[in-house]
Amino acid sequence: MMKVITGDLIKLVAEGQFDVIIHGCNCQCTMATGIAKTIKSLFPEAYYADCATTKGDKRKLGTISYATVELFSNTLTVVNAYIQYDWRGPRIRTDYNAVRTAIHEVKQLFSGLRIGYPLFGIGLTKGDWEVIEIILSEELEGEDHTLVVNTNPK
Repeated sequence: MMKVITGDLIKLVAEGQFDVIIHGCNCQCTMATGIAKTIKSLFPEAYYADCATTKGDKRKLGTISYATVELFSNTLTVVNAYIQYDWRGPRIRTDYNAVRTAIHEVKQLFSGLRIGYPLFGIGLTKGDWEVIEIILSEELEGEDHTLVVNTNPK
């Protein structure tokens, strides 16, 4: 069952609350806004993992890239989940099938670890959180996973 807490995901990561964090990415290798921009700055290895994929490749939808970093005395894996092709235009850009397959892969690779994530797939990409929440709950069933709702959205 999804736990929901209010806080700052990055601060909680620094405190050792999670082993894995997930954020939604596009297929353009940008990481230029929102929490992706923060992740790019604080965990450049995650950005390098993103850049190691082919920019603009639609086949990335539903896949992940990731980087494992040492943070103080903890190990953290940052997962880039490719859930949208891009962010441009008025229509919904979040691909719910891509969300499902990416999160399924997260469970396959990181089962048994503490997983945290922000709200994703709803900002520039205009996705429906209620749909994404159902997918997360189904695909991460039995796992220790937590939605962190940001106390200071930018």
